[in-house]
Amino acid sequence: MEHSNIKDYLLLHFIVFVWGFTAVLGKLITLPAVEIVFYRTLVASVTMLALLYYRKQLTPLLKREKLKLLGAGFLIGFHWILFFASSEVSTASVTLAGVSTCAFWTSLLDPLVNKRKVAWFEVGLGLIVLAGLYVIFSFEFNHFWGLIMAVGAAIAASFFTIFNGQFVGKHNASVITFYEMVGACVFTVLFFPFYALFFAEGGQLHLIGTPMDAVWLLILSLVCTVYAYTISVKVMRTVTPFMMNLTVNMEPIYGIALAVVILGDEEKMSPQFYLGTAMILFSVVCYPLIKSIRKRKEKRKAKKAVEVTLNS
Repeated sequence: MEHSNIKDYLLLHFIVFVWGFTAVLGKLITLPAVEIVFYRTLVASVTMLALLYYRKQLTPLLKREKLKLLGAGFLIGFHWILFFASSEVSTASVTLAGVSTCAFWTSLLDPLVNKRKVAWFEVGLGLIVLAGLYVIFSFEFNHFWGLIMAVGAAIAASFFTIFNGQFVGKHNASVITFYEMVGACVFTVLFFPFYALFFAEGGQLHLIGTPMDAVWLLILSLVCTVYAYTISVKVMRTVTPFMMNLTVNMEPIYGIALAVVILGDEEKMSPQFYLGTAMILFSVVCYPLIKSIRKRKEKRKAKKAVEVTLNS
């Protein structure tokens, strides 16, 4: 891998480490999932607007481009609601493990969306991730709905990352993040009536939390959202959607370790769980290695083809 690619790959892992903390924050914040997403996206939107205005980067976009970015924001808003709802009804570990299936869904969905051939190794590594999850939940399948919502969040995140990859070469990373945070906030507000009618406790929103909730929400909004997502958009300029999502499979490993340290014994899992996460880690490590080997082979083939042409 080239030096710049290694730097971006390491930076991507740091961002995933930050994201791994979000499930822990979901357990620390006493507000319900939808209210958490509302505050997260609202604070992030206002902060990004202020930064863009200060940096004089608030450039006008075509209406069609704005709608695309807002639509991607709808996807990330849906992803976050499912993510925090999963953490709410189960554990941070279950949520993070379920979200790690994102790479598998990407291996199926990215070729369909971008109309390219399916790479066998991408599917194979995605299946290793699923096998790791099978090992985990064949012994600890105690949180069915939490896992279902986490997998739903993974599918939404997969679509988001694939579509987001189409924006990174066109617009400033901060501009992309701003419109997507606005889109996520709008989606959450539009979801409020449905949520209050069918899911909210007592049929009403719970927007008032504790003083510590405000602290955790600021960390969630500013560090885990504004900073992390802006940097991730920049990194996506040099990594593929599948590499992005496969690296995100490190999120359960980082997040579970943080959960055990911060939340205590309630987040400790069985030996089978750690075997499953080791399988996920194996797939994450293998991807850039296989990708690098394939690139070198393609370069050698191209070089030989040129030599044959010149000698003929």
